[in-house]
Amino acid sequence: MSSLVITGAQWGDEGKGKIVDVLTERADVVARYQGGHNAGHTVVIKDEQFILHLVPSGILHKGKLSIIGNGTVVEPKSLLIEIDGLLERGIPVGDNLLLSRGAHLIMPYHIALDGAGEKRRGNSKIGTTGRGIGPAYADKIARHGITVGDLEHPAIFRQKLETNLSTVNELITKIYGGETFDADAIYDEFMAYAERLKPFMGEASLAVNNAIDEGKSVLFEGAQGTLLDIDHGTYPFVTSSNATSGGVCTGLGVGPAKINKALGIVKAYTTRVGEGPFPTELFDEVGKGLQERGAEFGATTGRPRRCGWLDMVALRYAVRVNGFTGIVLTKIDILSGLDELKLCTAYDFEGQRLTEFPSSAAILEKCKPVYEKTMPGWKESTAGTTEYDKLPEGARNYIAAIEDILGVGVDIVSTGQRRDEIIIRNEPF
Repeated sequence: MSSLVITGAQWGDEGKGKIVDVLTERADVVARYQGGHNAGHTVVIKDEQFILHLVPSGILHKGKLSIIGNGTVVEPKSLLIEIDGLLERGIPVGDNLLLSRGAHLIMPYHIALDGAGEKRRGNSKIGTTGRGIGPAYADKIARHGITVGDLEHPAIFRQKLETNLSTVNELITKIYGGETFDADAIYDEFMAYAERLKPFMGEASLAVNNAIDEGKSVLFEGAQGTLLDIDHGTYPFVTSSNATSGGVCTGLGVGPAKINKALGIVKAYTTRVGEGPFPTELFDEVGKGLQERGAEFGATTGRPRRCGWLDMVALRYAVRVNGFTGIVLTKIDILSGLDELKLCTAYDFEGQRLTEFPSSAAILEKCKPVYEKTMPGWKESTAGTTEYDKLPEGARNYIAAIEDILGVGVDIVSTGQRRDEIIIRNEPF
């Protein structure tokens, strides 16, 4: 038995899609445990680019089972568009995809509430993708949610829909000044989705646990990143689910003792999309250069990502709350050509030196980075390098410094965008 969870160690966008895709070759099952179609995982195979939003990256491999767990939220139209897009490109999608009946549905009114809520917040907006993720999770917690499994029971679906709309329509019209939703129109739309989704519906927890008990290798795939976790991120500038490794247990119904390893995906610099504190953010030409060379624009929204130096304070925190057994360092090729590199090892908070990541976003907002570690860069390109010893000396020194500060080994180094541009120093499975 071997099971491994892949988790973003920063504010998401660390390059998890490629890593999951590479490791899927060694796995039998790939299971997604949280988030929705607000995520964007980019995978490049033989110069062909695939952007996946909800379907696990394992779908790109033959003979693998991909599972969308109960911890996710699903917008049926977007999921079907994604499935159809894969089919059009020759990627088979059938009994190799299982959609948990326990996953909650993103309804049209969730999307409307998301957009209206952000607009109403004005300058205090969170920076959501506007895709209804937060309101769908809010209804789940408030026990007003509608699940994928409800699509198999039209009468129950209709009853829940009408009950929710009796409140939603009043909220939309009286508070947000929007238009009401029609129950008949939504019912007909979602019953059409139900017919197409029924072949994929199943019991995700049972499938995952059976696979583990049978000695199969299982890869757990998260979306977003540690600092966007609803409990452990920079609240309120976070996503609405548990993006940390612990989300596997609740998002797929797997006991913690069945998880063997946890790999943290770390971008060689730091990025953040949307609002919220970002101590190491760069506003100079270096930051602009990282954004341009790294193509730092959201795969889902196209929004530009804010860029900065690697934040070791935040990463030490991520190692702790996730229990990382290893690190995957991505996009190191983007650092090629820089004269020097800086690592933030502490924060200055109103004259006080902080070495631990604060739980309060209000404190983090006032923190200034302390760069106690400055290293020479390297000129050579690392793109395409597949042997660790052939990396530039500066790159190897940079990796060694990261390992020393975090106390965790860098098991895998991604040296370029393509699937084959990778160095595996420690086999994860």
